[in-house]
Amino acid sequence: MKPSQILIMIFMCCAIACHNSIEKDINISSPNQSNTIHFELNDKGQPLYWVSRYGETIIDKSGLDFEFLEDIQLFEDLSVKSFGTANFEKSWEMPWGEQREVKDVYNELKVKLVNPKNQEIILHFRAYDDGVALRYEFPEIEGLDSLSIAEERTEFQLTEDYTTWWIPGDWDIYEHLYNTTKLSDINALQYANHSNLAQTYIPENAVNTPVTMRSQDGLHLSFHEANLTDYAGMTLKVDTTSLKLTSNLVGSERTKYKVKRELPFKTPWRSIQIADEAKDLIDSRLIVNLNEPNKLGDVEWFTPQKYVGIWWEMHVDKATWDYGMTMNDKGQWEDTGQAHGRHGATTENTLRYIDFAAANNIKGVLVEGWNTGWERWIGFEDREGVFDFVTPYPDYDIKALSEYAKSKGVEIIMHHETSAAPRTYEKQLDSAFQLMNDMGMHVVKTGYVGKLIPKGEYHHGQWMVNHYRKVLETAAKYKVAINAHEPIKATGIRRTYPNAVSREGLRGQEFNAWASDGGNPPEHLPIVAFTRMLAGPIDFTPGVFDIALPTKPNNQINTTLAQQLALYVVIYSPIQMACDLPENYENQPAFQFIRDVGVDWEQSITLNGEVGDYVTIARQERETDNWFVGGITDENERTIDLKFDFLEEGKTYKAVIYKDAKDAHYKDNPTAIDIQDMEIQKDTALSIDLKPGGGFAISLMAVK
Repeated sequence: MKPSQILIMIFMCCAIACHNSIEKDINISSPNQSNTIHFELNDKGQPLYWVSRYGETIIDKSGLDFEFLEDIQLFEDLSVKSFGTANFEKSWEMPWGEQREVKDVYNELKVKLVNPKNQEIILHFRAYDDGVALRYEFPEIEGLDSLSIAEERTEFQLTEDYTTWWIPGDWDIYEHLYNTTKLSDINALQYANHSNLAQTYIPENAVNTPVTMRSQDGLHLSFHEANLTDYAGMTLKVDTTSLKLTSNLVGSERTKYKVKRELPFKTPWRSIQIADEAKDLIDSRLIVNLNEPNKLGDVEWFTPQKYVGIWWEMHVDKATWDYGMTMNDKGQWEDTGQAHGRHGATTENTLRYIDFAAANNIKGVLVEGWNTGWERWIGFEDREGVFDFVTPYPDYDIKALSEYAKSKGVEIIMHHETSAAPRTYEKQLDSAFQLMNDMGMHVVKTGYVGKLIPKGEYHHGQWMVNHYRKVLETAAKYKVAINAHEPIKATGIRRTYPNAVSREGLRGQEFNAWASDGGNPPEHLPIVAFTRMLAGPIDFTPGVFDIALPTKPNNQINTTLAQQLALYVVIYSPIQMACDLPENYENQPAFQFIRDVGVDWEQSITLNGEVGDYVTIARQERETDNWFVGGITDENERTIDLKFDFLEEGKTYKAVIYKDAKDAHYKDNPTAIDIQDMEIQKDTALSIDLKPGGGFAISLMAVK
């Protein structure tokens, strides 16, 4: 079905001779008049904007500026050449996602500015009911074919000392725990130095986005960017005295510029999601709406799915990624016949996972460690040329396994670890994706562990942004979807390229298996739902049942079993892993929820929540009348009151409720779970007790 679309456009243009003759406040309000963006030039001809909500200023006057390597002054002594407004109302359909139909309704202001040399810039402002956004457009400039950006300085002047949930503005990784402080107390370097991650480069007092804030009156703001294309990722530098955020682009040690673009071009959108209640941040579709429409057309070859895989057993030291080969003096891998015997990705082991998936309504099997190169994938300075993305280890029969999986209604999920050597990967992209296409594989999990080669580039700089896009575009030609780990941030590009199905970009489940700081604390995911998840789908890999991790005496999962189930609903992804070992699911009644739960949604409704404390989400499965509800809490016990008024009038649903037992506790008794059957209708009300680190999950199957 084609997306329905209604477009209403009204332009108003006004020619102005110089900035001194313009009325002070040009503005645009959102359709319901809640959010207003104001614009003016100061007495030096420099652009300023500010944002009000219901007439109250929430972003005070903030500057817009750039520093270029070229001898050019584009943001001084400006005049308004013209400005116009337009109203848009349309809808579009997600091929997969949190909901089928997305409404895209906003009002736009476009301001064309000119300097005394008749050089122009264009500012685009959009006002939505759930937030605001701005971007820059650089038209052609006589005598220049490109611009080299040393820094972008987009300011966000806050009006109070917000409570802030943030991670350091690391140029290489997002895998930090979130910190909760006042804006004035942010100290990114001090915080990062206490993490157990290898340091890369973190500008002083810079934070990564999305960064979410709450005012004393309960107003919520989340700062991020959308449509990150051929540009550097944006961090935000925090002035803890003036309470001002300023864009700080990720750079490169190999170039003096942070971004170089041929003219003309547009920057990514700088976005602020705005909500009176925390739960409304999750239901906002601002980030995807700020991206271009689908360029791929029908992607029926990708099916949202649950998957299992050869992965967790490596994290709990049951198996290894590498086979035990050696590299000869010609740089070729050789089988010495003395494999160490702990290799996980064997034909025999993969057959076991395929059979388990087929028996349990699971459509995918991820296999890590299937290809040559794992013996030198990390800890070596020169890792280029190490991985071969088409050559399996001797004990892995890729063709036979692909055929067997297909006969069982299961698809192998490919794995490509690059060891942060993207040039090696780019040389093999076509052959690697052609192999997948030949084998009937349509999803690949990519990885970029380690410091980048070439030295001096960072994961979140322009060079790597373009690499990630090249992978995505090349994959699309071969009908391959990308689940990127160690990725560039999600900025809604999944709308334009719906083969961008999921990504990591946070401290995931694996940290619970080996992190020396005790793993992810109970507050981690109730923060993630209101920060990282606002950017897009997360491959968090839930579903650990053996929570004590017996092979890891110093580690355990800091949730209850009921929360592990709830994560299939709370943390959104169109691919969801049941990450534990198959044997740990045997004879476990709670595993029925994983068999039943959907992965593709007709609609999603956030029922309640507070950042860092708790959240409850209900999702209706596409193509069925089934609903699933999940709720999680932090280290604090609490009671959640549920209403089911989202259900269809007059229908009865057979419900199975999976909740913490009375004595459940994430540390002392994490697997204690109660399972209850009942019938639920639209007017039903329930109270459910969540124990420390706990949660609940409900399946609601329509009675036919």
